[in-house]
Amino acid sequence: MAASEGNTADRSGRLGVLWSFARPHLRTLALGLLLALIGSGMGLATPMVTKWVLDSVGAGSSLVGPIASLLVLMVVGAVVWAAQWTMLGTLGERVVLDARESMVRRFFRARVPALGARPSGELVTRVTSDTLLLREAATSSVIGLINGAIMLLGTLVLMAVLDVVLLGVTVAAVAVVAVLFGVLMPAIAKAEGKTQEHVGALGGALEGTLRAIRTVKASRAEERQAERVLAHARESTRNAIRAVRRTAASWTIAWTGIQLAIILILGVGAWRVGAGELEVSSLIAFLLYAFGLMDPITELSQNVTALQSGVAAAGRIREVSALEVEPEGGAAAGREAVPDTPVLELRGVTAAYGPDAAPAVRGVDLTIPRRGHTAIVGPSGAGKTTIFSLLLRFLEPQRGELLLDGHPYPELGHGQVRERLAYVEQETPVVPGTIRDNLLFTHPDATEEEIDAALREVRLDDKIAALAEGLDTPLGETSVSGGERQRIALARAILRTPDVLLLDEATAQVDGRTEAAIHDCIRSRAASGAVVTIAHRLSTVIDADTIVVLEDGQVRARGSHEELVAADPVYRELVEALRIADSGAEPVPVSASAELR
Repeated sequence: MAASEGNTADRSGRLGVLWSFARPHLRTLALGLLLALIGSGMGLATPMVTKWVLDSVGAGSSLVGPIASLLVLMVVGAVVWAAQWTMLGTLGERVVLDARESMVRRFFRARVPALGARPSGELVTRVTSDTLLLREAATSSVIGLINGAIMLLGTLVLMAVLDVVLLGVTVAAVAVVAVLFGVLMPAIAKAEGKTQEHVGALGGALEGTLRAIRTVKASRAEERQAERVLAHARESTRNAIRAVRRTAASWTIAWTGIQLAIILILGVGAWRVGAGELEVSSLIAFLLYAFGLMDPITELSQNVTALQSGVAAAGRIREVSALEVEPEGGAAAGREAVPDTPVLELRGVTAAYGPDAAPAVRGVDLTIPRRGHTAIVGPSGAGKTTIFSLLLRFLEPQRGELLLDGHPYPELGHGQVRERLAYVEQETPVVPGTIRDNLLFTHPDATEEEIDAALREVRLDDKIAALAEGLDTPLGETSVSGGERQRIALARAILRTPDVLLLDEATAQVDGRTEAAIHDCIRSRAASGAVVTIAHRLSTVIDADTIVVLEDGQVRARGSHEELVAADPVYRELVEALRIADSGAEPVPVSASAELR
């Protein structure tokens, strides 16, 4: 019982998604339905006018009136159907655009953990593929169902006007077809839904594999990964074939039922004509309606199938609309900093990446002064990246609080926090577009002078000046090296002086000369603002004003390099792993490339 209620609620929710996209276009839908009914009316009138022609021939009357009526029906019907087709086609494309806009905007407003829980390729599939299934379901299928039902009813009524006995034969055949359709439709919908699920999984698996194509090739795993991706393609094909077979069966049943009805109508009708109970013109008109009976049945079956596919797609689109989004606004906009407070502060912060996940950080207390360089170090999984996620509000704390300028984060909007911070991530620090697009990504109004100054600071000015297209050179995964991408991202971050510069291992992929330039940049920025680095290289941390050591999600120590080497065994082990001498050793030069593991 509970499962049945759950299925009913889920289906209702999916239909609600369809309705939400159709509702803004009710006037157009109503006009489309009116045109469809007019066009159907033209079609329903044709057999009756044909009977008029035959009766006129038998009576020796003029054929001008009935022939002219047939021509008028033909021309008006053609114009009406062309207008309706164009109108609904245009409306369908607008519905697709509305759905895509809704999902894309939801993606960009969603919380980072909510997006990270799903493969990006699957999310792309929902925007590109599922919206096409939604197009027919939210527009023409509803109109087609109403029009098909009215056309079927109108055909049966006019058949009754012609001959009730033949109508009984026809209704019996239509009833059998309807029952069989009712049995087959749910299976078709289920197969269509599974097909789309595996198409989404295919997109996710393929996108992730292509992103790691170098690793795949280096590991000689091409065939294994291809099989893994194609497994979803094969499963999608199996379900699609299952849907095709059931659809073919339903169409065959419909066609066979109508043909059988026509044969019975012809036999019974001929017998009644011979008995003088039916006119030949009425039999011919009835047969024309019988031949045309396939049209409303076809329209009904097509649109039921489209609606079922659309309902399945709506369920997947509904999942996107359920993504948790970041709240907007913030009451502390424009407030001055509380005097004598650090720029950033964490107080007893505990956070996890899901309600059932273990905490990534626990009871963290951390103060970021308004000036100076703070380095965060620790083993893998210690919680370093989680600290950055909390500072940038990609992740919200379960307990404790974060403060910016002495104001609690909940009093501030997400944008108000992030406009004070500049962030350089480690993995993919460039976005699609040209070098100029990347540099202006955060501050699109920056001047050429600001761009040149930032490029000089990261030692990229000569490199870009040597490119044929300069700043307008397109960036791709293979067009620039990892170190150059890192420096472009750093230049973007320092284009305008941020209050806090967050660097997630900015020296991970650069050569010694560039590393020295980045350290010079860190030092100059730390003199006027706050710099926070996640560091795996000793050269990044050794000159830091404060080093924070994390272990198992907690702060275990903090201090200068010399203080920590002398006092903290974990930090000392990290240093010893680099073959650096004990507390009495001379500091390593800035260009050192060893890494803290």
